[in-house]
Amino acid sequence: MNADARIYVAGGNTPIGAALHRRLGELEYRRVVSVDDEPDFHNRDAVARLFDRTRPAYVFVAGGRTAGIGGNQRFPADLMLDNLLVATSVIPAAWHSGVTKLLYLASSCVYPKQAPQPFRTESLWTGPVESTSAAYATAKLAGIALCHAYRREQGAPFITAIAADAYGPGDDFSPEDSHVVGALIRRMHEAREQGLASVEVWGSGGPQREFVYVDDLADACVFAMRHYDGAEPLNLGTGVVTSIAELAAGIREVVGYRGELRFDRTKPDGMPFKGLDSTRLRVMGWKGRWSLRDGLQSTYEWFLKQR
Repeated sequence: MNADARIYVAGGNTPIGAALHRRLGELEYRRVVSVDDEPDFHNRDAVARLFDRTRPAYVFVAGGRTAGIGGNQRFPADLMLDNLLVATSVIPAAWHSGVTKLLYLASSCVYPKQAPQPFRTESLWTGPVESTSAAYATAKLAGIALCHAYRREQGAPFITAIAADAYGPGDDFSPEDSHVVGALIRRMHEAREQGLASVEVWGSGGPQREFVYVDDLADACVFAMRHYDGAEPLNLGTGVVTSIAELAAGIREVVGYRGELRFDRTKPDGMPFKGLDSTRLRVMGWKGRWSLRDGLQSTYEWFLKQR
């Protein structure tokens, strides 16, 4: 990607999309399509018109609604349909406009629940995914499959990547739909303000997750766009796994909350372990810049600014 290449981030208003815009700006890419031009992904004609008008050479597909366990349980159809429409509008439009390269970003929930850990791409499609996010995961798998189909049928320069659990500025902090980092930051902040003696944490605290700060994930996406051309999905992760209990303790420290953490075992845990084998990415030379502690601090500072 040269500095004058036209670049489009589909989903520029999402946390990872916004982080991609920040990273591309830092790297002095001068022709990034503005988020103000974002079309309605449910309207294929509108998406096609965007590509006809802007003619991007490189496309990052980071769009589609996301939610935590609660949102996935309440709105599985909405989440699945939204992500399917992103894939089936952006990917064909990119092919028909003759893009130089496209990266489609999926989530680690696409891996089978019982696959060997850490997840390797060879495990994709070998078993059922976690039931609490099955609809969303199926849509993301469809996006991966569609990119692969265009590669096989048309020789399209499309690559796919699978991200670890992302968090950071722009995250959802709502009580019902947020992911675990956003949910716990909000609960502990409000508990500190209200002088509450305890905060509820969903599940047992035992499940382990690999978290990646959105700016690190954006950097990994740009790195992959520059250096990776393989047909297999590329895992984008840090290699560092943290239990939910350890995460909650880290957030408590960042927020300055001194109360008790109460783990509600009546709430779902989700997958017992979710980490990625990102050896290929690291062998290629990528290194993350953000520690979990620094990422949580930055996320909390962003949260405070929005209140």
